[in-house]
Amino acid sequence: MHTHHPCKLILSTLMSTLMLTLLICGLLCTGSLTENAAAAEKLNYRLKWLFNASVVGDIYASEHGFFKKEGLDVEVKAGGPERDAIKELELGHAQFGVASADQVIRALDKGSPVVVLAQLFQINPLHWIYRASKAPINSLADLKGRTVGITYGGNDETIMRTMLAKAGIKESEVKLTSVRYDYTPFYKDQVEVWPCYINSQGVMLENKLKEAGEGVKFINPADFGVRFVANSVVTSERMLKEHPETVAKFTRALLAGWTAAFNEANRQQALETLAKFDKDTPPEMMAQQFDTTRGLVVPSGGTALGTIDSQAWEQTEAIMLDNKQIAAPVSVTRVLQPLVNK
Repeated sequence: MHTHHPCKLILSTLMSTLMLTLLICGLLCTGSLTENAAAAEKLNYRLKWLFNASVVGDIYASEHGFFKKEGLDVEVKAGGPERDAIKELELGHAQFGVASADQVIRALDKGSPVVVLAQLFQINPLHWIYRASKAPINSLADLKGRTVGITYGGNDETIMRTMLAKAGIKESEVKLTSVRYDYTPFYKDQVEVWPCYINSQGVMLENKLKEAGEGVKFINPADFGVRFVANSVVTSERMLKEHPETVAKFTRALLAGWTAAFNEANRQQALETLAKFDKDTPPEMMAQQFDTTRGLVVPSGGTALGTIDSQAWEQTEAIMLDNKQIAAPVSVTRVLQPLVNK
């Protein structure tokens, strides 16, 4: 009868024990990984516009692990003309979004339970551009007799009409003309003063005229006392009430991402991150747009990134009320929930 050698039996037992131990460890590790994956809370964040320099902090926060550090799995989704972040909050398709103040105020006018968490742009990027060779526009009175472009139904129309009213300038004293995305009338000098976002079209138009040997100047409505609030971070009342910790984590991670993106030490990395998403803008122009955006989001004077300018929000509501864009006051300051300092 064949018998096993004692050493072989011991070795076989040891191997069986080792295999069992490895199997148990594997199962435990797999369980641990599954738990960690489940722990990362999945969230959708809908931007206001397409991927460009205006959203660099949003994608930087996502790509460089700022959300992940807070235990969040955030999908940053591009916006655009067919996208409405506030509507997606209402439908539950997104938990967070980006909207301009006029969108927030219109939504409140319709009874939407939207809440503002942070204000990304401290200076509205909407400006007007004109040739430096023209008579300077140092006061609003200098607009008299000029051909000024506006997008009927757009923010720029509201802002320009407010500036004219503020200066007591009658509409008949200025030649307001409808403009779109075709810049030919500006290039041909048929429209002297043209509306643009200074950190995107403004850079492009300035470069184009520079090639033709012409300089440009910009009109910033804020310089004339009109502070119309631009892009801000929003969520729903329900999200804030039912998941306050998630809201705080998201806001903290997002603003940390924006801060890091505009840290001079991270400039090149931020531009490389942006280039992965914005494939249509030439690198040199992208760098110009990035630097201009930084000045709008992190202005000089030590204002913390994300700070909500309550007075500017109040003024934006008053402007919209004066222009009959809302039926009645909405008391917008009641939905400003700054978590930036919490």
